[in-house]
Formats: sequence, C-alpha cells, structure tokens
Amino acid sequence: MRACTVCALKENHPGITIGDDGVCSLCTLDFAGELMENFAYTSRVFEEFTRSGPNPHGDHDCLFMYSGGKDSTYMLDKFAGEYGKRVLSYTFDVPFESAHAAENIKLARERIPATFVVDSDDDNIKAMMREVFNRIPAKPGKYLDEKLPCVSCRSFFVIRAILYAFRHRIPYIVLCADPQQILTMESDVREVVRGFYRTFGRELTGELFGGVLEELLFADEEQLPRIVFPFIAMRYAYDPDRIVAELKAKGLYTSSPLETHCTLFPLLNYYSFANWDCMFYKLNAASHRRSVRRDENHSRSTFSITFPRAADLPLIEERLKKVVLDIAGNRGDPAAQERELIGLFQRLDATEDAARFVAQGFLAMRKTAADLGITLRSTGAET
Repeated sequence: MRACTVCALKENHPGITIGDDGVCSLCTLDFAGELMENFAYTSRVFEEFTRSGPNPHGDHDCLFMYSGGKDSTYMLDKFAGEYGKRVLSYTFDVPFESAHAAENIKLARERIPATFVVDSDDDNIKAMMREVFNRIPAKPGKYLDEKLPCVSCRSFFVIRAILYAFRHRIPYIVLCADPQQILTMESDVREVVRGFYRTFGRELTGELFGGVLEELLFADEEQLPRIVFPFIAMRYAYDPDRIVAELKAKGLYTSSPLETHCTLFPLLNYYSFANWDCMFYKLNAASHRRSVRRDENHSRSTFSITFPRAADLPLIEERLKKVVLDIAGNRGDPAAQERELIGLFQRLDATEDAARFVAQGFLAMRKTAADLGITLRSTGAET
C-alpha cells in the first residue's frame, strides 16, 4: 500500500488522495480554499468579540466551554483574570471523563473567579456513541472520518452549549480548540447543527435533542450565539509545553496532555485501527512529519499532542495496532501488553506514571465497550 512520501499517511486514509509524485492532498493543500475561508471567518469573530462591550441581556459576556484540559484551563484563567470578560464557565459532564480531567476542573473551581455550571445528558450521549462505534463507515470516507467518534462527541456537547447560550441570551461561546483543530472545525452555529443532522439523520437527531434544534435553524441571526476560538490570536506562538508549565506553576494542572484524555481514548484508537488502519493521532503525527520536512530547524508547536523528532512513528503505530486489536479480540497476555504500551507511550515522551495511567485504560477497553454496548471487531481495517 502506498504512503505519502512527506507525511506517511496511507492511501486508504479517509479524505486524502496520493498523486503520481507520491505526495498526498493534505501536503499539497488541495483543500486550502475551504480551510482558509473558515480561518478568515473565525478571525473576524474573534476580533468582534474582543471589541464587544458588556452583554446588555444578562450577567455574562460569554459562555466558556471548559473541559479540564490544558488549553481550556489556560484560557479560562486568562479570560477570568486578565481580559475583563464576565465568564460563565460551562462544563458538559461527559460520562467518559478521566479522573485527571476531573481533578483539573476541581482546581479551577477553587482558584479561578468565574461562574461555573455543569450540564449532562448521559443517556443520549451514550446512545450516540453506540451508534458511531457500531456502524460500519462507508469507504473511502471523508476528511476527519478517522476521528468520527471524537468529533461526534464534541459536536454533541457543543450543541448543548449552543442551546444553553441561546436560551440565556449569552452572545458568544468560547471554544479552546488548538490552532490545528481550528482549521478543521465548523465555526458557524447553524452549520454545526446541520452537520449533526447530516451525520445522524433527522430521526436520531430529534431523539437525542428532543426536537428543539429547529429553534436554532430558524432563529433570527442576531439571536444566535457566535463561536469564538481564542487561540486564533496566538496561533503562531502556541506552545503546549509552555502552557502546561505555566498552569502547573499556578497549581491549576496536575496531569499531562496524554493523561487528560477521556476514558474512551483506547476505544478511539480501536475505531481508527479497525476501520481506517491508523492510530487515532495519525493526522497529528502526519502534521508533525510534514512540518519537520518543511522546516527542520524549528519544533512543531501547533497542536496539543507533540511528537519527539527521534520517534519512529510508523513503527510505534504498527506496534500499537497489534496491541489494540489483540486486546479487542481478547488475545495475549495483559501483563506483556501493559509493558508494551508503557514503552510505546514513553517513546512519545510520556513519563512512566503517565504511560502507565494510559496503558491501564487500554487494558480496560473491553469492559468500557461492554458498558456502552459497543461491539468490538478484532480484525484490521476493512478494504
């Protein structure tokens, strides 16, 4: 099977093609027009938000989507302490939240002067995730299909946040995607809703949201909240290592980015391997390889999970694939698998404790799947 000579994405990766020169469409930016249009829109909304005065309709200028990860913790501290905005910190209590993310949220509530609210809907988000994991995706697929479970989960609670802001007349929603994610996320409220309809259909979408999304589709434009991506302003200076260091110095962060993932991280890798023959972070790893090839004298710093330059990423991916599919098929020795996983994550610069924490989540993958009603297939990607 051919792979891109620049970033190593395989030719069966969803949403890409490889040209006669061996270079994929992501590396040649065949889709740059669409991405740049989204980027320009998010830039305009960010500038509008920074110039805006107090919300005349309520006590909060923005709804800030707070997950407990490093990016949202960093920006929540900035917004509440430095930017002069009246912040409503909104956390959707995802039932897949890791213990470390929960600890970071606890620290923020104790130390950051914002109004905190928690929303939840366990039954419906679990029903949606069962649908995503149990369906066989259509091939060849579209860009980001490899991340469909993660994208769907995020879309679900972003829509919940949109509904909350709409009902409470909060004009802006702050979403702390890192600079790479910004270019691949929908920034228009109506398009977020329409995208969910396209993925799940009218019937299931109506069941998941109780039929209320029509309000958003037919509301006047001035009634709808607008989504702000604050990292748009610091996209050239985004440095995840510095962000983590600053947060730890303030006592606001106790984990690593790898540890802070939700408990579905192992299943996300399973989904990518079983359906698309790649690890969950393959697009991030490809972006890393692409940037190193183009600018060998600088470190890549535009996404949340970084990759050591010395790491043999194709080898790590193949070894991780074997362990993940063996666990899914209930094969192999758990103790040996734990050692293998710890070694692989340490190659990605995780500490031994962080690597062990994540490895234990992988070993519990079958139980997590059973609890959610997800059927695991132990074979590789279908062709």
